[in-house]
Amino acid sequence: MKKALISFIMPCLAAVAMAQPAGGFGGFQMQQVKLETSQEWKDVNYAGDDKAYHTCDIYLPKKEAASYPVVIHIYGSAWFSNSSKGAADLGTIVKSLLNAGYAVVCPNHRSSADAKWPAQIHDIRAVIRFVRGEAKKYKFDPSFVATSGFSSGGHLASTAATTSGIKQTKVGTVDIDLEGNLGNYTKESSAVNAACDWSGPVDLTAMDCGEGMKMGENSPEDVLLNSKLSKEPDKYKSLSATYYVNKKNPPIIIFHGEKDNVVPCCQGKMFFEKLQDAGVKTEATFVPEGGHGMGMYSEENLQKMVNFLDAARTAKKK
Repeated sequence: MKKALISFIMPCLAAVAMAQPAGGFGGFQMQQVKLETSQEWKDVNYAGDDKAYHTCDIYLPKKEAASYPVVIHIYGSAWFSNSSKGAADLGTIVKSLLNAGYAVVCPNHRSSADAKWPAQIHDIRAVIRFVRGEAKKYKFDPSFVATSGFSSGGHLASTAATTSGIKQTKVGTVDIDLEGNLGNYTKESSAVNAACDWSGPVDLTAMDCGEGMKMGENSPEDVLLNSKLSKEPDKYKSLSATYYVNKKNPPIIIFHGEKDNVVPCCQGKMFFEKLQDAGVKTEATFVPEGGHGMGMYSEENLQKMVNFLDAARTAKKK
């Protein structure tokens, strides 16, 4: 198992290094970014325990206001990292959201080595409840909480959206608790009001839908589920944001590069089609020369994200 993990992680590190845009995009980012903010809090524990993987960083826009709509932005790491919140697209996505007047929360979450699925969605649900429970202290507007993420972070952001309002369900033979009971705010809503999916793997039953990096004996999803698709396909369905798509889903915007060699672009395209078929408010941008992060964070795309979230907020108020 360790040999297989190493054989996967090393090419991933190389791929991320090659794909790194200015300011970084998450996962194994090296460059630190100085953000213009009015207030910041680092290493805030959202689960009420002493675990570093249950901490988050909070950023408020430079332009002060009585309260701010919130975007929870999640780093990418193939679910292997439990401590990359300081590398969560700070110079690109986070910066653009702050400039547009959104508070941004960047959380850590348990890795696949710490706990198996659905622990990771339990962590993100706990972050959402924390935002609503601590709204007054951090000047959050609890009426609008969106999720966003890159790569595996995009998976968690998307799954939080498509399972919004679903606490427990059955996926074939798998009974899955999607809510968990982490933290001090279990009575708060974990509903998501919008989501942004940047290059996320969203159908883990179909990662071979296009050409991509060869993962070796154990793929990241195999490690996360401690299984194999051929043995327990329902587990892989339970991990897939696409499986839960329904007409009650909040608005979801998708960005994916057509030359992504880590998460094939057909993942984003399948997600977009399923959302459209279900009547969910959605938009998608498929960048012809975009890779896994590389070439994805143009000013045009970042503005599309902001415009989409602004529209979702406006529609919610009507």
